[in-house]
Amino acid sequence: MVNKLLVAESLVVFCIVLSIHSVVWDRYSWCTLALAVQAFYVQHKWDRLLQSGGAVFQFRSSANSGLLPASMIIPLLGIVMRERCKTSGNVYFERFGVVVSATGMALAYFLSIIALGITKPVPKKNTCIVSGATGCAVLYTMKNSLAVSEIIEVLEVLLIFVYLSMIILYLLPRCFTPGEALIILGGLSFVLNQLIKRSLNAMGGKGDPVDYLLLVTLVALVLLGIIFSALFFFMDSTTWTSSLFFYMMTAVLGLGVFVPWLQYLIKRHPLFWLVEFLVQSKTRLYLLVFWTFLVLVACGVVLFQNSKRSTDSKKPQVSTITRKYFHFLAVVVYIPGVMYDRPLLYVAAVVCLAVFVLLEYVRFFRIKPLGQALRTLLTLFLDERDSGPLILSHICLLLGMSLPVWLFPRLCASSLSGPSTLLPYCGILAVGVGDTIASVCGSSMGEIKWPGTKKTFEGTVMSIFAQIIAVALILIFDSSVNINTGYIWLVGSITLVSLLEAFTTQIDNLILPLYLHIMFMV
Repeated sequence: MVNKLLVAESLVVFCIVLSIHSVVWDRYSWCTLALAVQAFYVQHKWDRLLQSGGAVFQFRSSANSGLLPASMIIPLLGIVMRERCKTSGNVYFERFGVVVSATGMALAYFLSIIALGITKPVPKKNTCIVSGATGCAVLYTMKNSLAVSEIIEVLEVLLIFVYLSMIILYLLPRCFTPGEALIILGGLSFVLNQLIKRSLNAMGGKGDPVDYLLLVTLVALVLLGIIFSALFFFMDSTTWTSSLFFYMMTAVLGLGVFVPWLQYLIKRHPLFWLVEFLVQSKTRLYLLVFWTFLVLVACGVVLFQNSKRSTDSKKPQVSTITRKYFHFLAVVVYIPGVMYDRPLLYVAAVVCLAVFVLLEYVRFFRIKPLGQALRTLLTLFLDERDSGPLILSHICLLLGMSLPVWLFPRLCASSLSGPSTLLPYCGILAVGVGDTIASVCGSSMGEIKWPGTKKTFEGTVMSIFAQIIAVALILIFDSSVNINTGYIWLVGSITLVSLLEAFTTQIDNLILPLYLHIMFMV
């Protein structure tokens, strides 16, 4: 039986891929197209594996594998990054884009081959031919376009991805689909490899400290999670002794390992650098006060909704519209940050991510005195995507809003024009405006449903119009955004990403900003 939702999602992804390669065409384009066709053929094998329960690890069961949309993100991001840096004349980051694209292709192909190798019945002839041809295209292109050191780097990331997947997917069952695991773990593997490479090459002090802060923070959070999972496998994490051990270990590892590591990279003490960074201007102080107020408002919303639950025992979860309050608050946080001080927003998003993940560790391990309280407060805001032991909705919302800011090509900004000047706003447009309006309008006034999904035609249309209006307002208030040409590409990009939001079963807060970022960077 044909899965209409899966076919619609695949058509949208193919339209995005073909649109990008109609503008940017090089030797990597053939590999990307072949990889897309191969992922389309193979993803039904993953879906069959998930439905039969025969997968080695437990994946999220309320969604399909998501192999096709996930397989395209990292390769396309590398391709458009390479094109932008080539236009600006930055040779180093042009080669960096090539490595990103090749790494994404290797990871996606590896995940596809796993599905073919562990499912029954034996793959059909067409699937084997497509997979073989794709593998030959990827290997031939890598051989003729990458230096030996770059090939080794790709293999290093692939090796880290294998081990990281074995650890994370075992510790966190039902938290991800295979596609989501590819994006998140693939990105973390690349970050870990970059951090190790820069540390060994003694490149400290040469880069932007905010970039090193992001790399060290991501690696530190992953390592802390793995260490505590191993320790609390043998200990009862709910006792006061274990809780005190948790806080002491976090402090010791943070101050004794990760802070010195960051200091080695930036050649300054991180705490002194951070204080100096935060007080550089009055604008930063005003933004920090404003964001602190919004944090208190968000906490108030959580407490208020839980107080309503205590009076209404039949209310297991809040409505979709209520959950979108946090999307609105995120928009209010990010818009002034993008307009007035992007470096501060960059650092604040990293700090906020660290706080979110550490609080989730406290909730997950039931660390006293906040663990049980967080479990009670956050249960009200669960949705169908939070089927595993971790609650990831708020973390994915933060990632979706922050990734366009973190991935903004600052050193190649001279080549940005037209829709690409909107790159830092991609999270705001796709998640903060588009996804929110589609959900609110679809649930309140939608009548015509898209085939195979609860999403509505009215919600998608309203999402497109809302994002176009948001772009118009950004043009009025942000002088750094200048769209003299490319209006058709702008509207087409927003339309395709909005259609992807209607048909995908993956975490839309994660993939929608990335696809809009890729489309705008073209």
